[in-house]
Amino acid sequence: MTAPSPSLASLAAASFRIGCLGFGGPAGQIALMHRVFVDEKRWLSEAEYLHALNYCMLLPGPEAQQLATYAGWRLKGVAGGVVAGLLFVAPGAAIVFALTWLYAVWGTAPLVAALFYGVKAAVIGFILEALFKVGKRALKRGSDWALAAAALLGLFLFQLPFPLVIGMAAAIGLARSFMAPQALPAVEGTEALPQPRAAKALTAALGWGAVWFAPLVMAFTALGPEHVLTKVGLFFSKLAVLTFGGAYTVLAYLQQQAVEAEGWLSAPQMIDGLGLAETTPGPLVLVNQFVGFMAGWQAEGGGLALAAAAALMASWCTFAPSFVWIFAGAPFSEGLRRSRMAAGALTAITAAVFGIIAKVALVFGFAVLFRETAEVALPWGTQLGVPQAGSLDLLALAIAVVAAVALIRFKANIVLVVIACALAGLVSLVV
Repeated sequence: MTAPSPSLASLAAASFRIGCLGFGGPAGQIALMHRVFVDEKRWLSEAEYLHALNYCMLLPGPEAQQLATYAGWRLKGVAGGVVAGLLFVAPGAAIVFALTWLYAVWGTAPLVAALFYGVKAAVIGFILEALFKVGKRALKRGSDWALAAAALLGLFLFQLPFPLVIGMAAAIGLARSFMAPQALPAVEGTEALPQPRAAKALTAALGWGAVWFAPLVMAFTALGPEHVLTKVGLFFSKLAVLTFGGAYTVLAYLQQQAVEAEGWLSAPQMIDGLGLAETTPGPLVLVNQFVGFMAGWQAEGGGLALAAAAALMASWCTFAPSFVWIFAGAPFSEGLRRSRMAAGALTAITAAVFGIIAKVALVFGFAVLFRETAEVALPWGTQLGVPQAGSLDLLALAIAVVAAVALIRFKANIVLVVIACALAGLVSLVV
């Protein structure tokens, strides 16, 4: 039996607590929210929580922040959704901003560089752990393996645009869904959501869409389309719509666009950013804020002011879309969960995510584990960076393997793994 609906202040306090303690990526944050909202406070029933989680898993973008927004909306309406969604992100965002600033100023100092040497190797272990988890959940049939392999080859060898790979996977999933025996059943015991109304949903979508795009429109109007602030806002708005499957899917698109196409930062720098995001509370996609900061910091005429503005733009365009998806779409969520087509598309996208993460593992692995790489021209006109024989960094490989084993086999705490790997990186100063 659930407790009475909380006050907005109580919801804010609980959400801020979750934001401060939300280590461990989406899985840890979802478990923490369950403990607070369902077990401790009893504000939501088990069925209500699962219902919200299932809907958020169908959405693009950061599912944990969307779940916090959904829970707040169920408890206190739009005001509750805004409070819960923002406070879930704010503590981690503040910490990542401060660490990114220190990194930008001191990152090339030998001691700091050695620490990040170990962190970069640990990130390879994180990506391998993500591959292991996604593979267990997503690759159930031969066709799932085929989709994963096609996604890997399309991104890595043929360098297909990321949205095209996701779109093709969704289309294949839709086609497969027509062969499914029946639609998904609703979760038993879930209380009815408010009766959905198209006019109200459209008003919410337009209103919150305007809030989402307001900073981007202002940057475009004042600074023009080629300014880094406008480009950052446009890129991360597009990213928010196109990235299904969690934070490691975001990394594939980030690496393809922010590193290769725009040149805002290098692949090793982005791995450093992921290491920062892994060791701080809040969503893992706070790495987007790191990328935005570095884009502003390293732009022509850049500095702290532009870097801060670009970091804020990246964060806003990453998390603000959640308010659109939740406030406009949540009343329709039960029908969507029962949709055979939606389930089919999501299943195929999840299988493709394995291939997408595998591509990230290859690209980042080459950057971290090998001292030298070379560009090879492929027959179809693309360039492929491959490691040079004999340039394998054995210390980095050892740190990455130990991190992967600790995470996968022993379920070690992520923060402790990162700290241990950072300290191990100090060995690079003497070898």
